[in-house]
Amino acid sequence: MSNLEDKPDEMICAARRSGVEVMTPRDVPLGGPRAMTVRRTLPQRERSLIGAWCFLDHYGPDDVAETGGMSVAPHPHTGLQTVSWLFTGEIEHRDSAGHHALVRPGELNLMTAGRGISHSEVSTGETTVLHGAQLWVALPADARDGTPGFEHYAPDAVTGPGWEARVFLGSLLGSTSPVATATPLLGAELLLGAGTEVHVDVDPSYEHGVLVDTGVVSIGEVETKQHELAYLPPGSQRLSIDAHVDARVLLLGGPPFGEAIVMWWNFVGRTHEEVVGFREEWMAQLVDEGYAEGRFGVPTGNDLPPIPAPALPNARLKERR
Repeated sequence: MSNLEDKPDEMICAARRSGVEVMTPRDVPLGGPRAMTVRRTLPQRERSLIGAWCFLDHYGPDDVAETGGMSVAPHPHTGLQTVSWLFTGEIEHRDSAGHHALVRPGELNLMTAGRGISHSEVSTGETTVLHGAQLWVALPADARDGTPGFEHYAPDAVTGPGWEARVFLGSLLGSTSPVATATPLLGAELLLGAGTEVHVDVDPSYEHGVLVDTGVVSIGEVETKQHELAYLPPGSQRLSIDAHVDARVLLLGGPPFGEAIVMWWNFVGRTHEEVVGFREEWMAQLVDEGYAEGRFGVPTGNDLPPIPAPALPNARLKERR
């Protein structure tokens, strides 16, 4: 998904603090008069990354008849991977590396931008309710200029007393995703019945985030409400989630990223000059007829006009750790 804000914030890797943090989302409209609104919990001023996870938009359930659904025209990415995860609905993906796929509930679609890619995302005509999450993963220095790619994976459910899980990245609860990532990552959906408390063995070198899609849960002793994101620092070997009512959560994790990044609009780079260059290259591809070949390529089978990049802020983009 594209960041369609007219004046996107400069998003910078922030300092980490000890202790559990609960973060509330901000609403961000994507598009025009019938804008689809998403809830953005990463990045925030207080925290920009959880492991390599650097961006989290959460949306729906939306009545497509009222909102118009998702119609995100071709836009560019660099230095990241996009992770699409749906609860309800269906989205058609097309990218400039030649991939055409349908994003369906409970199935991972992971697109690697690497040195540069462009793609579009449009909800299908059969979709009446759209509900899901779009996440980005920052690529480390040794992978960020790699070849663009795409992977699809439909994880089987694993179950226990009062809970069900689908592990789409990494390993959890005896289930391991075969999808390779540039840094160690964890990504899983958990469904918890009311009154269920699940104790999950986790890697103590990871920091973790728990996004509450529905319900209210306690992470340890900290209550986390619907749409909030709880952050847990490294150090724990076990994570406890107690569902007060029926709940669905996304559990994300990874070791601290350890690299400075500059993230602006749809680009992840390392310096102001690099991001400026990415923007210039994308804008150079936009021509009267649509758009031309270049770093970001052209998605095949797409009839939507590409999204121009917004103006850069009147200040130097900062690089921080």
